[in-house]
Formats: sequence, structure tokens, C-alpha cells
Amino acid sequence: MKNLMEYNFPQDLKSMSDKDLSLLSTSIRDFLIDKVSKTGGHLASNLGVVELTIALHKVFDSPVDKIIWDVGHQAYVHKILTGRADKFDNLRQFNGLSGFPKACESEHDVFDTGHSTTSISAAAGMAAARDIKGEKYEVVAVIGDGSMTGGMAFEALNNIGDRKQKVIVILNDNGMSISPNIGGLSAHLGNLRTSRGYINLKNFIKNRVGTIPGGRGLADVLAGFKNDIKYTVLEEGGVLFEELGFTYFGPVDGHNITDLINAFNRAKSLNEPVIIHVLTKKGKGYKNAENNPGKFHGIGPFNAETGETLKKSGISYSEVMGNYLVKKASSDNKIVAITAAMGDATGLGNFEKEFPKRFFDVGIAEQHAVTFAAGLAKSGLKPVVAIYSSFMQRAYDQLIHDVCMQNLPVVFCLDRAGVVGADGETHHGVFDLSFLMSMPNMTVLTPADGNQLEAMLDYAIKLNSPVAIRYPRGEAVYDKNIMSTGTEAIINERILPPGKIDIWACGKMASCGAETVEILKKSGFEAGLVKVGITKPLDISAYESSADLIVTLEDNTVAGGFGQTLAAALADKNTQVMTIGWPDQFIRQGSFEQLADKYGLTAEKIAERICEHIEGKA
Repeated sequence: MKNLMEYNFPQDLKSMSDKDLSLLSTSIRDFLIDKVSKTGGHLASNLGVVELTIALHKVFDSPVDKIIWDVGHQAYVHKILTGRADKFDNLRQFNGLSGFPKACESEHDVFDTGHSTTSISAAAGMAAARDIKGEKYEVVAVIGDGSMTGGMAFEALNNIGDRKQKVIVILNDNGMSISPNIGGLSAHLGNLRTSRGYINLKNFIKNRVGTIPGGRGLADVLAGFKNDIKYTVLEEGGVLFEELGFTYFGPVDGHNITDLINAFNRAKSLNEPVIIHVLTKKGKGYKNAENNPGKFHGIGPFNAETGETLKKSGISYSEVMGNYLVKKASSDNKIVAITAAMGDATGLGNFEKEFPKRFFDVGIAEQHAVTFAAGLAKSGLKPVVAIYSSFMQRAYDQLIHDVCMQNLPVVFCLDRAGVVGADGETHHGVFDLSFLMSMPNMTVLTPADGNQLEAMLDYAIKLNSPVAIRYPRGEAVYDKNIMSTGTEAIINERILPPGKIDIWACGKMASCGAETVEILKKSGFEAGLVKVGITKPLDISAYESSADLIVTLEDNTVAGGFGQTLAAALADKNTQVMTIGWPDQFIRQGSFEQLADKYGLTAEKIAERICEHIEGKA
């Protein structure tokens, strides 16, 4: 086999034999393990879709045919097969190749995808546009890795089935999202995996009996009891997808390229909605990932031989939250925990082990998670919902309508708040302060370190109203200069008395604020420091009128954030407010340090901006 960079993909796939394609799949797996071991990334999910992706690009003509990936972290092989293998040394790095489909990278990335459950809706829209414009191309949605547990996928299936649109949906069924898939749908798919009888019988009726002279009437009679057959063969629940208006093919071995090509060609020949149920193994071809797909779902740099991660870090904020919640739940049996397919990732793994009956993984269904929590709270329990900040955006209406409007005591632990690094725009949690601070009855807390996170969780569980605690990704810091416990953890605490400048720093930005004060001092400017532990309800008790300039620091977009809220509250004071945070744009991937330097959020650049502002005013 040639080096992957030597091919002209995807065109070269068209002339390759099945044997060549099988050898190519081995080369791609070796390539992925080598590259991701150096950069980190989503390995297990991509190892599982190698043959699937090869078959897709063999049968369909991208970018004329539209292939939409859901979740986008399954698209590494797609990127290799669309001419981007040479960019994998910079995968997920600053100014490098994205770990998700990006239209700005390639015309083959027809829809930007970072969150789950969006592909079928997008496919429906593209198919409708195609039909209105009288164009001819295929629209293919590849959904899996747990995405079918999200309700939006079924809304789209229902719409496509009703309209009888020609859309091909490929269900990549690997039994996993990040945590193992759960729920009724997962059980239903488990039944389908073992049931070939129905589809074979249906095809016999359709293709054979109907072609016999006079056989049309016989086919109609047989079709009359088709429902009885399918409910018998597929056990409980019947042919779920056919009831939604789709022709169902499968299950298909997702690691058999010949079977995949045949299934895709067959779907392509039909002028109706088709769903192809493909069975794959997450981590396929790399024993370390096969044995521990959760660990290798999203992993940092690791030793390719042993599978051990290279960077040993301390306890994460996720673990701090999860461990403390276990401690609290040990003495309070009303505490329950909820996650959306990310139990271990949000630090709830130990809680699940200790209190399995009080742990709920609802699948990738954030909207349901929030209203489910509201029902628990309404019934006298104390629900704690752990969801990534950027995923909580998906449940905005439920937060307002089902929790805040009823003033229910639900605690939201917003993991990965602020800029998160290599996952980029879709995963940066830089909007939660802005949308949460507009919600009546909501309390919003921003811990500066691990101890303060524990104190805030303790406070939140006792508060009889909605609370959101936002904390960053990564290793928890324990800065003795900013550490607080007890009631001091909840207030906006003055650390240093103000000079003419007063810095108000939210959460993790407190340490940056302290550095900024020291830099300003060397430049001849005395500055105070307030560690902002609560952003809503707005607490201005630390305000002192001696400061001419208040500078707010937040790991959130400036638009609608804490700084602008404080500025509005102090509008009648004789103090100017300078707001510093992320700009009103989507922030690309990169480490926090790289992005802070680019956008002027390092202590040095903040001090420089303050000095320029003061000197400009002078």
C-alpha cells in the first residue's frame, strides 16, 4: 500500500478492489493510532467507522452527494479520505485541523457538527432544497455513537417519513455514546441486531412473489399480515423505523466492506426514505481501545504501545464535584444525580457505583434531563444535573419554563465552562453566564478553586431554588491566596483594597486578576481585587466609590455577561466599568493560554489594556 498522503482521495477509491479497500482500512487504523497518540483526540469512535467511511466514499460522490456526520467526532476517517491526511500532525491544535467537520476546511464537510442529534434534521433540509430546485444528488446522514437517544433525531425521522423524502440514514450502532447506551431504544436495537428474518421475508414478498403472473394479488394478501410477521420476528416494539415511514435494511456488519457497499448501493437505488442499521465495534483494531472504549473516546496524548496517557494530571474539577457529591449523598438520601450520557466524563462514575438507584443517565437528551430533574424536584428530591456548559445550551427553554418559572430546587453543575481547548467552537462554554443571568430565580456561582467548588455545591444543595455552578475543564487548582470556604465562598469577596483601579474577577479568572494587580503595581498603578463568587443575583456589596475604574474579568463572552450586568447596575455611580472577556464571535480551537494571548486575556495583556485605557483618558 502507498502512503496515505500519496493517494488522490476520494477519487482513487472508485477503482480499488475490495481487497485493496481491506488493506486500506488497516493502513488507516495504523495512521489514526499513530497520529492521535501524539495529539490526542477521539480515537475509539473513529477506529469503529473505518470500513463504514471507506464504503460511503466508494459508493457516494462527495461533495456532490451530501454526507452529514453525527456526532462530528466520527469524521476523522472522512477527513483522511477527502485529502486531509497531511494535516493530522496538527489535529485539534491551535490553527490546525479541527476534530469536527468544518465547511471552512473542505467542501466535503457539508455541515458543521459538534453536538449530537442534528444530522437527520439537516439532511431533511438539504433534501427538501434539492427537490425544490430540481437537483439530483444523494443526502446521507450518518448518525450514531449514542445520538439516536436524542429526541430531535426522531422529530426529523417523523418529518422525513411523512414527506416520503429520499434521504438515506445510516445508524452506526456501536452500543456506546461515551458511556454505554441505555434505555428502551438501546434494547430495541439489541433485538434488531439478531433479527434478519423479517427483512429477508419482506424482500422475498416484494421482489419474488410480486413478479409472478397474477402474483400481485398474492403479494397484497401477504402484505396484509406483514405487520404480524414483523412484530413476531423483531419481538417487542415492532419495526420502529418502518412505522416512521422508512425502509429498513440491516443489521449490516459494519466491518465488512463488501456488505456495506451492497447495502449502500441498494439504498441508493430506491426513491424513498431508507435507514441502514450498521453494527460496528468502538475501538476496532486496537485492543486497548476495544477493551476500554470510554477511555479512548476522547483521550490526550498516549503511548501507542501500552495505551497509557502521557500526561499525569491531578484531580479535575469534574472529580472534585463528583467526589463531594458522593460525600453529601451519603448523609442525604434525597440527593440524586443526572447526566446525559456522560457519567464518567462529568465525574459521576463513583456516584453511580455507590448509589445506582439514585443515578440517572438519560442518554444524549439534555432537554429531557432538565425537565426530568424538575419532576424529581417537584416530588421532593434534590436533583443535581451534571452537563457540559456548551451542551446545556440545548435545554434553554426547559431551564426557563420547567425549572426557573416554578422556582424548583435543581442544581446544575456546568462542567467545561469557559474556553475548553482543542474541541473548539462547538464545545467552548462561553455563553452560559449570558443566558443564565437573564433567568429569574436562578442563582449563578463561579468557583475560583477546588475548595470553593465544594463549598458552593454544599450551599447549592441547601438552597431551595435553582442554582447553576460553572467551573472549568482540567485540573483543579487550590490557590491559597484565593481560597475561601463556608459562606465566604458564595459572596463577592474583596481580596485587596481598591486604588483608582478595582479588578472584579469571576471564578477561575481570580488568579489572573491577582497577577494583573502585581503587574499594574510595577507600572505604578495601585489596584484592588474582588473575587466574584456569585454573578446572579448581582452582589455589589464589595463596591467602593474610591475606584475610578472597575475592570471585570470573565471566562465568558462579554456580550450579556457579568461585566455588562455590573456596568448597568453601577450606571448611576461615578465609576467607569471596563469589561474584559471573550469577544462576540466563535472562538476556534487552541489551549486556553494560546487563545488568551490571541484575544488579550493574559494578565500581561490585560494590564497593558488597562494602562492604555488610563493613559488615553489622561
